[in-house]
Amino acid sequence: MEAILVGAFIIGYALIALEHRLHIDKAATAILLGATMWFVIFGVPLFTTGSVPSSIEEGLAHHLSEAAGVLFFLLGAMTIVEVIDSYDGFQFVLRLLRIRNLWGFLAALVSLSFFLSAVIDNLTATLLMVSLLQKATPADQRNVRLLGASLIVLAANSGGAWSPLGDVTTTMLWIKGCITELRIIQSLLLPSIISILIPFLILGRLLRGASIHIDEALSSIKEEIPRQVSLTVFTVGIFGILVVPILKVVFHVPPFLAMLLSMSIVWLTTELLYRRLRDRVDEPVKLRVTSALEKIDTPSLLFFLGILLAVGGLGEVGILREAARLLNETIGNLDLVVFLMGILSAIIDNVPLVAAAIEMYPLSEFPTDHRLWEFIAYAAGVGGNLLIIGSAAGVIAMGMEKIEFFWYLRRVSWIAFLGYAAGALAYMLIV
Repeated sequence: MEAILVGAFIIGYALIALEHRLHIDKAATAILLGATMWFVIFGVPLFTTGSVPSSIEEGLAHHLSEAAGVLFFLLGAMTIVEVIDSYDGFQFVLRLLRIRNLWGFLAALVSLSFFLSAVIDNLTATLLMVSLLQKATPADQRNVRLLGASLIVLAANSGGAWSPLGDVTTTMLWIKGCITELRIIQSLLLPSIISILIPFLILGRLLRGASIHIDEALSSIKEEIPRQVSLTVFTVGIFGILVVPILKVVFHVPPFLAMLLSMSIVWLTTELLYRRLRDRVDEPVKLRVTSALEKIDTPSLLFFLGILLAVGGLGEVGILREAARLLNETIGNLDLVVFLMGILSAIIDNVPLVAAAIEMYPLSEFPTDHRLWEFIAYAAGVGGNLLIIGSAAGVIAMGMEKIEFFWYLRRVSWIAFLGYAAGALAYMLIV
C-alpha cells in the first residue's frame, strides 16, 4: 500500500508542478489525489481482511477536521479582503503614495507590500501594488515595470513569512499549534526585512533616472463610494483581521472561529451601509457580502483541501515519519534540510511541503515555537521568490505584467537567492 500511495503522490505532485504547461487546474489534480489516496487507505484493508479498522476512520476525521480549520480561516479572511476592496477601502492606501521620486516611490511600494501582505495576504498586496505601479509608470518604460513588479513580489512574499496572517503556510503552522503569534514576529521580522532589503538595494540601482506619474494615477481613481464609508469598511475589516490572534489568545478558541466572528461583524456592518448606498451606486449588489463570496478563489480552497488530505494520508500510514528519519540520517543538519526545502518550494508548491513537514516532525519531538517551525515558516514563505512561478504573488504579477519565466530567472532569481540566503543566515545567527 505504501508504494501505491507514494507513486500516486509523486504523479499528482508532478501534475501540480506542471500546471501551467499542461493547462490543468491544480485544484482538480489535488482533489483527485487526496480522494484517491484515502480510497486506497480504506480499500486495501477492506479487500484483504474484509473490514476497515476504526483507527483509519478516526484518522480521516482528524485530518478533515484540521483541514476544515484552515479552510474556514482562509474563507473568512478572503471574504473580508474582498469586501474592503468592493467598498474601495484600499484606495486610502494608494493615496498615501504621493511621491514623485522613483526611488522613494519604489521604497514606498516595497514597504507597503511587505507590511500589507502580513495583514491581508501576499496575493492581494501584490495585486494592489502592481496595479498602482502600472498607473504611475509610462507604458514605454518596460524595464521599470518589470523590475518594479519583481520587487513587489519579493516584498509581498517576505512580508507574509513573519506574520501568522500573511502567508497560507505560516497560517497553517499557526493553526496547527507549531508557532505562536508574538514569537514568530520576533524571530522572523528581521530576517524577512533582510531578505527584501538586499534585492531592493541591488535592483533599485538599476532603476535610477526613470520617471513616474503618480499624480495622474491618483487623479484617475473613480470615487463612487463616499470616502467616509470606504474608511469605515477599511477600518472595521483590517481591525477584524488584526484582532483574530488576540481573540485566540484571550478566549483559547481556534483561529478559524475568531476569523468567522470578525467576518460576521464586517458582514453586518456592510449590510447596514448597503441600505444607505443602494440608491447612489450603479451596481449596488456588488456591495453585499454575497457578491464578495462569489469572487472568492474557491479553486484555491479546494486545492488546499486536496493537498491536506493527500499529505494526511501519507502521514496516516507512517510514510512521512520514515522520510524525516531518512533525511536526518542522510543530511544530518536540520537547518540545511529546511534551507533546501525553501529552495524546493520555488519549484513546487509550498503548501504541500509545509503540510508534509508538519506530519514529518511531530509536536511531541519539536514543540511549539521550536526553531524548526520558525525556520520552515521563513523558508517556505521567502523561498518562493527564487522563481516567478514559485508563489501565488509571482504568478499574479507574471500575468499582470507578462513577465517571462527566463527573464526573471536571468535578472532576478540570483538576487532573490542572495536575499533568501542572507535572511536565513541572519535567522540562524539570531536564534
